[in-house]
Amino acid sequence: MYFLVLVKVAIYSLLANKLRSFLAVLGVIIGVGAVIAMLAIAAGAKSQVLSSISAMGTNLLVVRPAQRGSGGVMSGTQQNLTVEDALAILAEIPSVAKVSPVVQGRAQLKYLDKNSSVSVQGVAVPYLPIRNFEIDKGRLFTDAEEDRQSRVVILGPVTAANLMETEEPIGATVKLNGINFQVIGVTKSKGDQGWFNPDDSATVPYTTAMKQLFGMTYLREIDIQCKSETDLNKTQDAVTGLIRRRHRVRPEMPDDIEIRNQADLLSTASAVTQTFTVLLGAVASISLLVGGIGIMNIMLVTVTERTREIGVRKAIGAKDRDILRQFLFEAILMSGLGGLIGVLVGVGAAKAISSLTTFTTVLSPQSIIMAMLFAASVGVFFGYYPARRAAQLNPIDALRYE
Repeated sequence: MYFLVLVKVAIYSLLANKLRSFLAVLGVIIGVGAVIAMLAIAAGAKSQVLSSISAMGTNLLVVRPAQRGSGGVMSGTQQNLTVEDALAILAEIPSVAKVSPVVQGRAQLKYLDKNSSVSVQGVAVPYLPIRNFEIDKGRLFTDAEEDRQSRVVILGPVTAANLMETEEPIGATVKLNGINFQVIGVTKSKGDQGWFNPDDSATVPYTTAMKQLFGMTYLREIDIQCKSETDLNKTQDAVTGLIRRRHRVRPEMPDDIEIRNQADLLSTASAVTQTFTVLLGAVASISLLVGGIGIMNIMLVTVTERTREIGVRKAIGAKDRDILRQFLFEAILMSGLGGLIGVLVGVGAAKAISSLTTFTTVLSPQSIIMAMLFAASVGVFFGYYPARRAAQLNPIDALRYE
């Protein structure tokens, strides 16, 4: 019964000054909505970054030649990785599941009257599974085609569309640096990864690329897929030790290779996006604090306007705690109402951003619950002082107040 009286009096007080109450609640609405929308944007950015890294492959180590130089000046990359190094890694390290030598260069790709300069990757058969590529049309090349240095090519979807438009690419003959290649497959789209667009590329057997296209005797990198539940750091140390022995690097000399560990990439990206999330959440929370100050201001004005009412209540037996509860409940009601509306605004804003822009947003129940708890805390924190001030009014002075 007492609680219902609190609710009725609080609602009556809010409706008595609709515009003022709305303006006080508006700050909380904007604050809660901003917190939810900003956290959804941050979560979406984190999801996109981690998905992009995962799309590069799972349990992945990438071995590349280190830069060379003297006196602190780097003059280029060493040409020291060989096919034999890749075979040794697969044969001698038990935690390694798959290995692919990789060479890369650019070549002029022609089909009928169309041509373009594309990135050409020479790889082994395991490369596409290692890097999570999927075939949309056609097939992968085989070990036999790799051994024979066959002139077969797999195109990215963008490359195939640019060259052949609506024509069927499988079985077509294209020229790479003037050499005829048969198109045997088209990969599924993976999206532009910034430094490299796998959708706009051509993939051939590494033997063909090294001997016929580029005349290389060294590798650009060696891609390694470790077995599941393998400690990537231990495998990385094993690969480093093996290559140092094979390249006869003296103990006092630095490594002549660099290894990129996917686990380190994921950890770094996760830490960066977590910082981004905290930053956005903190900025959005400022508006919620401003909304709380607005509630405090309105409640102080309300206490002043209702001084005689407080005096009458105390004169007929109301205790200080009753007055405190009444005004504190009104502040919590305003912040709670603002929080509920703010949740709807925040969820709507997050979905609108996702549908109208290129940003991906991810809504989580945790962010909504956190925003609501924060809104309720704002009501208690900023409502307590005005409520306490009302409770401590002297009833005689309150009754004399004009």
